[in-house]
Amino acid sequence: MPIYGLKDLDVKGKRVLVRVDFNVPIDGTTVTDDLRIRESLPTIEKIVELGGIPVLVSHLGRPKGKRNLSMTLAPVAERLRKLVKHEVVFFDACVGPNVEAGVKKLKPGQIGLLENVRFEPGEEDNDAGLSKQLAALADCYVNDAFGTAHRAHSSTAGVVEHFKGKAAAGLLMMKEVEYFTKILEHADRPYVAVLGGAKVSDKIPVITNLLERVDCVLVGGAMAYTFMAAMGRRVGSSRVERDQFEVSRNILELARQKNVKFLLPIDHEVSQQFDERADSKTVDGDIPDGWMGLDIGPKSVELFSKEIMAAKTVIWNGPMGVFEWSAFAGGTWSIGEAIANSSALTVVGGGDSAAAAAKFGLTDRFKHVSTGGGASLEMLEGKVLPGIEILEEAGG
Repeated sequence: MPIYGLKDLDVKGKRVLVRVDFNVPIDGTTVTDDLRIRESLPTIEKIVELGGIPVLVSHLGRPKGKRNLSMTLAPVAERLRKLVKHEVVFFDACVGPNVEAGVKKLKPGQIGLLENVRFEPGEEDNDAGLSKQLAALADCYVNDAFGTAHRAHSSTAGVVEHFKGKAAAGLLMMKEVEYFTKILEHADRPYVAVLGGAKVSDKIPVITNLLERVDCVLVGGAMAYTFMAAMGRRVGSSRVERDQFEVSRNILELARQKNVKFLLPIDHEVSQQFDERADSKTVDGDIPDGWMGLDIGPKSVELFSKEIMAAKTVIWNGPMGVFEWSAFAGGTWSIGEAIANSSALTVVGGGDSAAAAAKFGLTDRFKHVSTGGGASLEMLEGKVLPGIEILEEAGG
């Protein structure tokens, strides 16, 4: 079923409740990474251009249904004011008589931003009462928060019930869906998946789903050591999930049956301590006792990069090592560079992959960097996301 998009929605002269994902890192009162804010600007600006009045609703952090001013959206309002030419009116709550009265006073050309919706105890419970209160603020609804599309909350799911025929996906949401649909259903080949991160258990559904679609899987990060150990390889004191050995062997067998290359690191950056300042060295093959792998080595980078450069589609989800530490960031940076230099359709999952792309200044060199960590993971697992599914049902 197609998603009803912003272009299909008549917003002129109307208040538009826009679910955005402004869950951004804040240091004190300063937004330190505004990517998610900037990614929603096209939708916000388009609504203003069409004569609508955007009323933005977002969460920030996990205040657990209580008002916690360390997670106020006030700093986000300040950052938004610097990014748009329009007046931004910030409300110190997201529902209630004062908010309703204030929102009704908004004029075309102004943008309203509500306080953190997770200050409300009913948000994460998809409370019908909260959904009704949110719906009362606007004439129509746009969801541009891909990062929360996997959550059936009041502001992403329940509220849509009140906007039948007047609910649509924003431009960012549409872009996210289009890219993931492309790589999951219509990918050009050769198709390479670059997977990393700490746990095999977090990625089993992703790997299983992608093995039906890709030609090659490249595995880095601590999850590589679980696969190696499951094969009987020595991994020293590297992090492994022993309860995932059988699953790992099953995945390797499935890859063999599907004729999918499944490549693990052939050398490693290792240390005797999980410490940024500890001495490190490069080892080939197995990892000696007393040493732990914290990044892939240069030969692995070369091996992985060769596959990436031959690809026509690349999905990257997960770092190759402890990229937050400079001593063990080389593998993630080098693989990120290889993907960025590729002529392939390149899609980066959210979360740590997006954080790594930003850290190394690579974001703008990929075709698409997802704004949703959990949402992109569930898309790669082949799941239907509640926030998207309900838009399909409510559109038109």
